[in-house]
Amino acid sequence: MAVDKETDHKDYVDVDVRVRYAETDQMGVAYYGSYVVWFEVGRSAYCRAKGFSYRELEEMGYRLVVVDLRCRYKGSVKYDEIIVVRTHLKDLKTRMVTFGYRILKKETQEVVVHGETQHLCLNKRGNPGSMPEKFLNRLKS
Repeated sequence: MAVDKETDHKDYVDVDVRVRYAETDQMGVAYYGSYVVWFEVGRSAYCRAKGFSYRELEEMGYRLVVVDLRCRYKGSVKYDEIIVVRTHLKDLKTRMVTFGYRILKKETQEVVVHGETQHLCLNKRGNPGSMPEKFLNRLKS
């Protein structure tokens, strides 16, 4: 059993998710693409925990677009299992932010997936630009 040791020392946010039937294949195992959706759930929870939402950023005319996605599967989860999406800030620059993820089985804390997404900030004109200071500071906190 692989227990999550990598994020033990980091500032992370956990969110529980129950695996829905629609997220599984005929064998009741979570479809590989579902993990990317769960990354987004974790990322949104992380931002809310830091005091802002994507909606606020978008209302100011900014977008964080995914420019890189990595996902490493180490196990699987099944329909109706409860998983923990553990999200942490991996890297932060004025125009780029990288989030790291671990998906664990809640009951055993076994890591079944780890990954990361890298996001580029686009300004109101759709060009790469710096994130507003307000959001940078909240992510750093």
